[in-house]
Amino acid sequence: MSTPDLEEKARNREIAQNEVHRKAISAVRISGWAIFLALVIAAIVVGLGWAWTHR
Repeated sequence: MSTPDLEEKARNREIAQNEVHRKAISAVRISGWAIFLALVIAAIVVGLGWAWTHR
């Protein structure tokens, strides 16, 4: 094997690792928004339920 092949494989490996890291960060960010949205919806439902029972 020649040196350019080894360098290209090392570069491709680094690119793949960066892509995995980027996808993990994106998944965490999306999960955070999903949890926040679920909590907002739950608060609205609880608030409406409380208002309905106390009128």
